[in-house]
This record gives sequence, structure tokens and C-alpha cells, in this order.
Amino acid sequence: MAMIARGLTGQAWRSLGGNPADAATVAFTGDGALPAVFAVTDLAGAAVATAALSIAELARQLGGAAPAVSVDRRLASFWFGLSIRPIGWELPPLWDPIAGDYAARDGWIRLHTNAPHHRAAAERVLGRHGDRAGMAQAVAQWQKKELETAVVAAGGCAAEMRTTAEWSAHPQGAAVAAEPLVQMIARDGAAASRWIASAARPLDGLRVLDLTRVLAGPVATRFLAGYGADVLRVDPLGWDEPGVVPEVTLGKRCARLDLKNAQGRAAFEALLAKADIIVHGYRSDALDRLGYDAAARRRLAPGLIDVALCAYGWSGPWATRRGFDSLVQMSTGVADTGMRLRGADKPVPLPVQALDHATGYFAAAAAVRGVTQRLNGGAGLEARLSLARTAKLLVDQGTVEAMPPHAAETAADRAPAIERTDWGEAQRLLPPAVVEGAPMQWSRAAGNLGAALPQWDER
Repeated sequence: MAMIARGLTGQAWRSLGGNPADAATVAFTGDGALPAVFAVTDLAGAAVATAALSIAELARQLGGAAPAVSVDRRLASFWFGLSIRPIGWELPPLWDPIAGDYAARDGWIRLHTNAPHHRAAAERVLGRHGDRAGMAQAVAQWQKKELETAVVAAGGCAAEMRTTAEWSAHPQGAAVAAEPLVQMIARDGAAASRWIASAARPLDGLRVLDLTRVLAGPVATRFLAGYGADVLRVDPLGWDEPGVVPEVTLGKRCARLDLKNAQGRAAFEALLAKADIIVHGYRSDALDRLGYDAAARRRLAPGLIDVALCAYGWSGPWATRRGFDSLVQMSTGVADTGMRLRGADKPVPLPVQALDHATGYFAAAAAVRGVTQRLNGGAGLEARLSLARTAKLLVDQGTVEAMPPHAAETAADRAPAIERTDWGEAQRLLPPAVVEGAPMQWSRAAGNLGAALPQWDER
């Protein structure tokens, strides 16, 4: 199955402007696969490999030899789940009690209610219910398309289950199919800052302004922190995502700002002016509506490497639609294909949030490629990615026959170092990739949102 991983790596690396032959140099290890009708483990290996190739390329530019890259498919697929292993404490639940798949009158629909305002939107349409049973009775009265439309119009998040053929025929599916996996746009503008790095720590000192939430963007910036970047995550006041914060804040400082008042805007603009990279995962028009469209960001930070992620693509009627991995799996036919091929009576999604994680690693690779291009005399860069386009990459590989499952995780899969998080001690899985001479390692433990001041570390 490493052949599939290598082919996916080649496609992703080519989309990033890299030499596809580089994919042939990656050594893939690890037997077995996650239980899925699509090649999820190979997508995991390929996404991690693509990000690792970008680090190897930059390390070579910084004066090192051409470093060898190896990826453990098994560990990569484990990282697509959770990498943290708490010691003496437990992670909060990942899902709100109301979130999940429901049977409508003519098929299935998924409600995503993890954020309080998204749950409130669903309840404005369906009524307030104390448990899933009550919500199921309410959903059963609706046609799935009408309910999806009503919840989205109310400001919530929902997706009816479509087949892959229905998604291909849908205007949004057609729009996504016409988009590249990673859209890379070169921009004018001299870089505003310089960094002192080495082949051993290629991103050391680079400033990354992280405006992302669950889950793709935080995965991208966690990877960048693993190679030395100074990542400052900025969240709105009151925002929380307790189920994943211990997982994705590794290596970062986390602050809060209110971009709707003058003081918060001034602080944000000061941060952006000194940033090398910005990664943002809001809806595609969110920063525009706040007055920080792409042109404004470039004016504030000439030479900025600007990486943006969204759920449903950058063109078409759903370009600004709210979305999450589990919803995109429903929309694009992934969950329906799993249900049909498994002979199940309900949607069968992927066993992990693979679209989020893969898109995150591709986004990290785009950011690092921007750094390399800037080092070679280039200027600014914009990169755009979406979960729906990553879903197309996976679906286009076709379905796969069941493989023997991965061997169960053992203590040998965990790094020996103890991470002292804000919630207690923990261990992490070993890094899923090895770039020779440039170890993936983090200088900060995971911590609470808003625990740091909104300012850069002094260089």
C-alpha cells in the first residue's frame, strides 16, 4: 500500500510546485491500515510526507545535505486521531451530546453542534431537546435537503448525506473539482523580516500568526512549531474547543483578541506587521468582513506568506459556507460509500477526521514552500486549500479492499519525554516523520487558550 501513499505524495507535492520525483525518495514504513473503504492510512502517510518533504527542501537550502525523509504510515494514521496520551487525567469529550447523524424522512443528515452558537442555531430550527432521542424525533419530520437549508440559513452547520455521484453533479462539487489541491499565488512585496535558522532547525525564529480553529489549521501550525517556528495562536474572547485544545496547542502560545474594537484591532495589526506567516481557517470571507482582506494583509505585512483553509472550496455557491470534516464527509459521498460497502444501516464515515488532518499537513507544506521561495529571492505567497478538495483527492483513488489492521499501539510508540501540560502530565506519540538531521520536536507543552499575551517573543 505504500505505492498509494507515494502516488498521493507526488500529486500533493506537484500541486505545491515541487518536483514530483521527490516523492520517490520518501521511505514509507508501517504495515496494516485503519479500517476504511478508502485509503485513509495512505492519505495520512502522504500528507505527513508532503510536509516533511517541504522541511527537507528548506533544510537543503539552508546549507545542509539533501536529507533523507522517512514516514511511518502506522504512526501517521495514529496522529490523524489523537497524539496525546494523558497520564492520570482524561481528555474532555470531542462531541457535543446533540451532534451526530440523524434519520430524516428521506435519508440521513448530520448536525454539527459543538460550538454553542451552532447548537443554538439547530435548536432554533428543530426545537430545544434535552437528548438525542428528542432531537431524532424532530429531525424525522423533515426532508433532509430542506433541513440542511434551514439549519444553514439559521447560522448553523448541517449536511445531508449525498452519494459521490450526487456530489459530482452538485454545483459545489463541480466547482471544487475544478480547483487545484493547493492553489499557490505569488505576490509582490519585500519580506519584512529575516530569521536565523539552520538545517537542523529550519523554521527557528519564524513568526507564525495562527488564526485557526478545529482542526486542519491547528494541525498545520503544530507541525510548523515542531520545526522551530514561533507560533502565536489568537482566538476571539470566549472561544473554546476543550476536546481538542490539549491535542493541537502543542508548541504554541495562545492569546485572545477582540477584532471588533479599536484596541484589539491595533494589537492584531501590530502582530501581523511582524509576522512571516499567517494561517487562517475562518470562512473565506470572514477576515474580509473585518476589513482584513488579502490586499490589506499584504499592505500590513509585505512579503507575507498567507495560508488559508476553508471547508467547501474557494469558488461556487458554497464558498462561504460553514463546515467541518464530518460534514464534508457527508456532503461528498464519503459516508454514503462507507455505508453501502459495509452493508450498514447508517452512515459510515472515515475512522478519523482525515480530511482535517491531511489538509493541515498540506497547508504546513505550503507555508514552508513559501519560506523556501522567499529564501530564493521570492516575495509573498498566498495558498488556498479546502477540506472538500482534499476529499476529492482521497475519493479519486477509489475504494480499497480491507487490509489487516494496524498492530495495537504499545508503549514503544510513545516518546519517552513527559509533557507537562496545563491539565497534567502526558506523553505524545513518536513523530510520524523523520527528516534526517532535522528532528521534529516542540519547545512548549500544550496549554490553555488565552494563557499568553498577544505579543511576539523578542528575538
